Amino acid sequence: MSTAHGARARARIEVTAAIKDEARRQLAAEGAARLSLRAVARELGMVSSALYRYFPSRDDLLTALIIDAYDSLGGTAEAAHEAAAGSGPLQRWIAVCEAVRRWALDHPHEYALIYGSPVPGYTAPDTTVPPAARVGLLLFAIIRDAYRGLGLARPSLPADLRPEAERMAADLAPDLPPETVAALVAAWAQLFGLVGFELFGQFNRVVKDRETFFRHTAGQLAHGVGLVYPQPGPASKSPGSQTPSE
Repeated sequence: MSTAHGARARARIEVTAAIKDEARRQLAAEGAARLSLRAVARELGMVSSALYRYFPSRDDLLTALIIDAYDSLGGTAEAAHEAAAGSGPLQRWIAVCEAVRRWALDHPHEYALIYGSPVPGYTAPDTTVPPAARVGLLLFAIIRDAYRGLGLARPSLPADLRPEAERMAADLAPDLPPETVAALVAAWAQLFGLVGFELFGQFNRVVKDRETFFRHTAGQLAHGVGLVYPQPGPASKSPGSQTPSE
């Protein structure tokens, strides 16, 4: 790579980062629905035509911000999981859930972008799906490890839900029981609902010690999926074995 070409590449990276930073400031001040390429260009001292060479439309910029937010959240959750690698699955589950909460509290506007109200007129492209799945895949991995090692209790499953649970299992995790997959999808949704309630003010005048409440509820979600053995956990069992609830 020539020196001139390398300098241009570095300059493009720097300008792209500056555009995103200014867009995030606008998200915090105005919300995603009012994000404007012209306003971003104006604040950066750029002409609009120059900014369009980096992001051809508002939707392209929104997509970049959404992917960055999902990747930041996913990376934070994965780092927490790695830090708890020597712990049992229940402890790793709680560590990941707490990392999701901490990230949301530290990045409220980015959390609102990915888990708040949809942006009018914007449809997220397929490129946002892999980053969005990182936390969910991590929770699936924890449950899969437990199923193959310490074992899981089987959640109850109504007969009328079994066809849907079997479909979800076939699509998401064919190596896990349908009961487990259905419970895990519900827990994944409940985790982000719990975080959203705290972040968006629904817990005001309701929950005061939110950290303790969250940790307890994260444990309850884990129990609902089948991680019901006492801490630090029973001796390892054969793959797929069940353990009694506490």
